[in-house]
Amino acid sequence: MGYLIAVIGGDARYIELIRQLQQLDNTTICLVGFDKLNQGYTGLKQMEFSELEPEKLDMVILPVTGTDNNGMIDPVFSDQSIHLTKDWVQKLKSTVSIFTGIANDYLTSITSEANRRLVKLFDRDDIAVYNSIPTAEGTIMMVIEHTDFTIHSANVLVVGYGRVGKTIANKFAALGAKVSVCARKTEDLARITEMGFNAIPFEELPDNTVDCDILINTIPARVITKESIQYLPSHGLIIDLASKPGGTDFEYAEQRGIEAILAKSLPSIVAPKTAGRILADVIKKFITSKEETE
Repeated sequence: MGYLIAVIGGDARYIELIRQLQQLDNTTICLVGFDKLNQGYTGLKQMEFSELEPEKLDMVILPVTGTDNNGMIDPVFSDQSIHLTKDWVQKLKSTVSIFTGIANDYLTSITSEANRRLVKLFDRDDIAVYNSIPTAEGTIMMVIEHTDFTIHSANVLVVGYGRVGKTIANKFAALGAKVSVCARKTEDLARITEMGFNAIPFEELPDNTVDCDILINTIPARVITKESIQYLPSHGLIIDLASKPGGTDFEYAEQRGIEAILAKSLPSIVAPKTAGRILADVIKKFITSKEETE
């Protein structure tokens, strides 16, 4: 049985994602929002959003950023104006799967009210762990670009010991940095110590930044506050990996003359091919599991 998939918008990651999906048998892919892409896709249908027939679609792949609060999709490779409405979603098959990276209240609401399945890829543990690798490599790249000292022997403080924080700590330690990790949970502090890092309880973060050369935040909440920034040395660098607007008091950092960078979508910047393959692998598993149940 064939599947009809609409890929609507997307960034550089989607170039590889589309290539991977092309390899599937009995699958037809419609591209919306890729008309400015120089690379051709043999056998694929490039069309306007209005030309899609939602009642025939088995899967819809939205950009990793989903929509804005008004349902607008901003395609990187097109000037098309794409508006995803509740009425359009309700026309989709009841068995459809709608993929996005993240979802705001608008997208969550219209899919929920239409009783259509929304898959938030970035909420999945497997994707988060795989993506932590290019995120860590991109962080290393940014640190090298924005410092005049080596990572080796530098004091690196990682805030958060989740899926990204673990990979960040490991990669910087492998380069010879002196790594400290700040976390809330006692079990995380125990694991941090077991891994050979300096464990810092969350409430003690402001007391442990005075010798910090590189401060890396992975927590999507305002955790790098004035109290933590005020003791950073003047050469200190803050890299914030949390989703926009980040977890850093950027205004106070600027007042202090501390460089603070909100690093957005590093996988799509430093390794779009790898990041696209990660997304494609998960989506292909959905297709395979769907085939097995039919």
